[in-house]
Amino acid sequence: MILRAEWTKLHTVRSTPWLLLAAATSTIGLGAATVALTTGSDLVAAGLSGVYCGQIAIVVLAVLAMTNEYASGLVSTTLACTPRRTMVLLAKTATVIATVISAALASVTGSLVAARSLAGDQGITVTSGPALRAAFGTVLYLTLVALLSLGIATALRHTAAALTTVLGLLYLFPLLAQFISDERWHTRIERYAPMSAGLAVQSTTNLGDLPIGPWTGLGVLAAYAGAALMLGAVLFTTRDA
Repeated sequence: MILRAEWTKLHTVRSTPWLLLAAATSTIGLGAATVALTTGSDLVAAGLSGVYCGQIAIVVLAVLAMTNEYASGLVSTTLACTPRRTMVLLAKTATVIATVISAALASVTGSLVAARSLAGDQGITVTSGPALRAAFGTVLYLTLVALLSLGIATALRHTAAALTTVLGLLYLFPLLAQFISDERWHTRIERYAPMSAGLAVQSTTNLGDLPIGPWTGLGVLAAYAGAALMLGAVLFTTRDA
């Protein structure tokens, strides 16, 4: 009953289908453009690079899944009908996960199909172990980004503040790394920043040169997402609506 209510709330909002469409088209389109301009490098990672842009729509969707209720005042009705706040948050989390996974699968599949068709003679073997790991890892990456966004939105309750915080966490550290000449600090930022660490999972070549391993990097992002969800859960269950 609670899960159905959360699913209905998310999927009857006018912005949801547009955000899912934006996530898929930007991920596929940017990845295809990158492959078309790339020669002799990691074409799988290039094909999946559209996630850099497509994840913004996922962030917005996950944030709005929580903050829309506060903006409209619906959260009071939700909590009156379901006093067990933990169940509400679990149902909302499950709804966001299911929605984002479906969009991520479509985006990743479309990106690899487009990359393979554009690669020409260079070729892309999408069924190889590294390519499958990159594809599956990208789906997990987008899901973890959604959970990070939901956790921060639950803690902050305001759309603008949550979006600024999440996008700052994702994009600010890689931007700062470009201005740091010290190689040790540059590597540390790439190793522990949520986006650069998480996207290491997309690499299929020269893995020894990466600042962090593919699965370890995804684990770093999972730690950020878990911490945000825990903070959001504590605040959601202990403070007034």
